[in-house]
Amino acid sequence: MAKFFSKTVDRLLTTAAATAVALTSLMVADVSAQTFSTDTRSQQGRDRGQYIPTIWVDPDGCEHWVMDDGAEGYMTPHVNRKGIPVCRRGNLCGVMNTDQFFKTDSFRIHAAGKQRLSEFFSNSTAQAFIITGHTDSRASDAYNLRLSLNRANAVAAVAQQSGARIADVRGYGERLPAQPNNTAKGMAANRRVEIICIQ
Repeated sequence: MAKFFSKTVDRLLTTAAATAVALTSLMVADVSAQTFSTDTRSQQGRDRGQYIPTIWVDPDGCEHWVMDDGAEGYMTPHVNRKGIPVCRRGNLCGVMNTDQFFKTDSFRIHAAGKQRLSEFFSNSTAQAFIITGHTDSRASDAYNLRLSLNRANAVAAVAQQSGARIADVRGYGERLPAQPNNTAKGMAANRRVEIICIQ
């Protein structure tokens, strides 16, 4: 009896799920068709469907592809093949070797390191800063991305405590090496936090 009841419930649930999926698909298709036809009419009526391709550079110096028709448009970040935003570099005004500021696998800055960073940000004439974290390639990509972002955020926190304006904080992990990761010297150079000054 229990087996029969279980099979009946399974059939009912399967049928209900299939019906729900079918109805949802019909509703989405109907809404999509209405939206598409409305947008098409409005575009043709307003500007004859002419879009002007441009590149917009945001305040951080990063590029965005834009298709603009004068009233509405479409925009997407310009990224390279690795998925990293294409940005026009500002003035690289500081490179911190993370071995001198952080313990291994840590994103807590030593007290002496905080003091040095605080002096740097207090004495800088830049209007804002972009902080980017980088690692060597010893750990997994996901771990390195997280560690580099946490270290960049730690530096940004010191900057903000010093009164500096932070425009952006990014963690690139091992994706933008300064040197090849096949030697100890190269890996040490890649473990860094870069400070970009916006004048």
